[in-house]
Amino acid sequence: MDNEIKLIEDIRSDLLNSVSDLTNDDLNKRIEEDRWTIIQVLDHLYLMERSLTKAIQTTLAKGEEQEVPSKPIHYTVDRTKKVDAPPFVVPAEESLTLQEMKDKLNASRKDLLTFLHTTSKEELLKKAYPHPIFGLIRLDEWIPFIGYHEKRHLEQIEELKAKL
Repeated sequence: MDNEIKLIEDIRSDLLNSVSDLTNDDLNKRIEEDRWTIIQVLDHLYLMERSLTKAIQTTLAKGEEQEVPSKPIHYTVDRTKKVDAPPFVVPAEESLTLQEMKDKLNASRKDLLTFLHTTSKEELLKKAYPHPIFGLIRLDEWIPFIGYHEKRHLEQIEELKAKL
């Protein structure tokens, strides 16, 4: 899991560096009427990591073993195909500070890493959890998916920043 952990940590670092120089006003500013604020994008990433960590843990504990082929999850970064976020990962309409958001992201990442350090890749290979586009994804592939998903939204944040 070392490569997967390095991937998600590197992308998270890029994400946080991207927003580190923004003011709380910038982060919470509605730049386009029909799009999330930058803080809402970050909150979506927090909600996604939280829910996926729980889903992976639950599936590992209770799911049935099944052989699922590897999926091209690296295509997650392709933003030409818009995907509507499931309701449980849609961010609230609330203003947050960068520090509050960093605390939330640090907490969700800590929980994910704690779980990964107590789980083997072999265990994760045996079970799968569904994705709305890719279908069943093996649990081990959900880890890099989290990173690719953040990278996808990092591009969105860069677009929003350019319009500030």
